[in-house]
Amino acid sequence: MNAPVDGGRLLWQGADWDFATLERIHDACAQVATGEMGLEVYPNRIEVISAEQMLDAYASTGLPLFYRHWSFGKHFAQHEAMYRRGLRGLAYEIVINAEPCVSYVMEENTATMQALVIAHAAFGHNHFFRNNRLFREWTDARGILDYLEFARGYIQSCEERFGEPEVERLLDSAHALMNQGVHRHRRRAPDLLSEQRREQERRQHDERMYNVLWSTLPERASAPPSQGETARRRALLQLPQENLLYFLEKSAPRLAPWQREVLRIVRNIAQYFLPQRQTKVMNEGCATYTHHRILHRLHEQGRISDGALLEVLHSHAAVIFQPGFDDPRYSGINPYALGFAMMSDIERICRSPTEEDRQWFPDFAGCGEPMPVLRHAWTEFRDESFILQYLSPHLIREMRLFHLLDDAAAPVLRVAAMHDERGYRRVRQALARQYDPAWTDPDIQVVDVDLAGDRRLILEHAAIDGRLLDEKDAKQVMRHLASLWGYEVLLREVAAAGGATLREHAVGPPR
Repeated sequence: MNAPVDGGRLLWQGADWDFATLERIHDACAQVATGEMGLEVYPNRIEVISAEQMLDAYASTGLPLFYRHWSFGKHFAQHEAMYRRGLRGLAYEIVINAEPCVSYVMEENTATMQALVIAHAAFGHNHFFRNNRLFREWTDARGILDYLEFARGYIQSCEERFGEPEVERLLDSAHALMNQGVHRHRRRAPDLLSEQRREQERRQHDERMYNVLWSTLPERASAPPSQGETARRRALLQLPQENLLYFLEKSAPRLAPWQREVLRIVRNIAQYFLPQRQTKVMNEGCATYTHHRILHRLHEQGRISDGALLEVLHSHAAVIFQPGFDDPRYSGINPYALGFAMMSDIERICRSPTEEDRQWFPDFAGCGEPMPVLRHAWTEFRDESFILQYLSPHLIREMRLFHLLDDAAAPVLRVAAMHDERGYRRVRQALARQYDPAWTDPDIQVVDVDLAGDRRLILEHAAIDGRLLDEKDAKQVMRHLASLWGYEVLLREVAAAGGATLREHAVGPPR
């Protein structure tokens, strides 16, 4: 039997574990995480699942109680085929931003790996979910599980009433617009616990805006609308509008009430994932730094063996491995590698700063204790602002980062930043921009609707630096948009600076 935690004896011996072992591991990690590191976490719920259940969780974006859709089955088949052939492994855990925080751990894990994933997920990710400002303002951890149960039941009832093909077509179109179905500027705190009650109220609602905008339209316009009429129409429709799913839910003339509710479900889930898309480096960096520190501390206390620590370090090294730019395995910067390196570098600056560090980070260099600095960063920043604030020249040199300028008009690539004072800042700015949604996500907004004529929906894409959308992808997504709108859709691509029209796409509704 495994020895209990008492008098510095080991938490476990060998690879085998039972639920009592998991409880001892959790309690020992909690002592370090909350007692020494000062982490604040939601209550934990740890669930043990099989490899097949982990594959199923992959397929449904990691959320429990998710509704059914054919794309999830396709993803499951792809992941399973690669896993069975030995072409890929499985995640050791999946963690859900909920209260309580839900961590799924694989039953195939060794006791050492269970300790690693509990420290990583149940304390590292958990602390980040609870404290980061983006998650606090944009997600409802207390209500998400109940809302998922409501969403699954609602969509299942729609399938029974209107048929699976009709619901699947609607979900296909809604999923195609998910990335453009979020509010990027805070409106109000989410309250998913009340969504079921509010759905029942909305079901009884008479669609007042629909009546005003659509029921009294003339057969044809007698004269071009005045400037005042245009302004009134745009005000009624809340234009311009960046959240395409929200606009369609409120204003699409041909959608039935149940279809509007399905769009609302999809955009609420898309909104839930928005902070995770913007904090990948920080979230994984926080969790990786946390498990590294907790397990080293447990080793210092004599609670885990040398062999267990070596197993931890082997897995840890694989997680933070960063291939070079000329390595065939290179696919960009590993968020685990960058995040852990920055957290560790902050610790170094706090404990053993150089003169360069003191010049770049006068507020915390040499303060002696890194945890207050790290907890502040984990609370107040997202990826691009964190990189702009904390990426040091030391780490730029260590990771051999440089900035290449790819100018289509130039015959060769140009190295735009070297390792000097000015170059460090340019490298930091260029790297941060890769994580900035303002640069990475296309800015597409609904700008007008031709109410007096053919009801054509007009959108604009603000093309930064002349970067246009892929024409084939744009047309495919616009077909889904036209399917939901019910009339023709026109997308103008305009220069972000100046507003000149660069290209137009027009798609009619499906017959």
